[in-house]
Amino acid sequence: MESFFESVQGRWPAGRVDYHWHILPDPAITRAALVDPYRELTHRQGIAPVPPEFLHITLLHSAPVTEITDKEISDITERVRERCAAVEPFELTLDRPSVGSVAVECLGRPGRLVERLWEITAGESQAVLGDRYPAVPSVHYTHSSLGYATGYVDQRPMRAWITDNDVPPVTFPVTKIALVAQSHDGEYITWTHLADIELAGTR
Repeated sequence: MESFFESVQGRWPAGRVDYHWHILPDPAITRAALVDPYRELTHRQGIAPVPPEFLHITLLHSAPVTEITDKEISDITERVRERCAAVEPFELTLDRPSVGSVAVECLGRPGRLVERLWEITAGESQAVLGDRYPAVPSVHYTHSSLGYATGYVDQRPMRAWITDNDVPPVTFPVTKIALVAQSHDGEYITWTHLADIELAGTR
């Protein structure tokens, strides 16, 4: 594994606060089902484990906070709110983790339902901001990272641990999405929560 934070430094430098749209599972669920059972996997040298309150499924990495106006982000938020009011809540399953090139991540399913939320957030952002900020990611796949590599890490012992430990997938309800102002310090991702956008029938 190689450092996740070095891989994004060019487009998202440490300390810069960018708007992000996320699905945020209940921290009580993530602690019990994803953080505690995988502590031996994620708490090792070269891996920065994600605390339960910051475990997330990214929909869209949007613009730097200082580069767009309050009106622009307000307009985007209201457009997203209007679109999400027509999206039914659903259940999302995060599978057992795999060891990727920069993170320990759990793939999520059904991905198509999450991709629809990505399309909404990306589309409404483009409607307000034009082509100033390309959608990141440009192709969405549903996943949640349990830990990020901060340097070189040998994947082999981690893969062996996964094959030796049978922790089941976790399923949780998705009833809303969140807008946050997010940054990293080269080791951990944190954010300020700005708004929740409810899905249909959950207000």
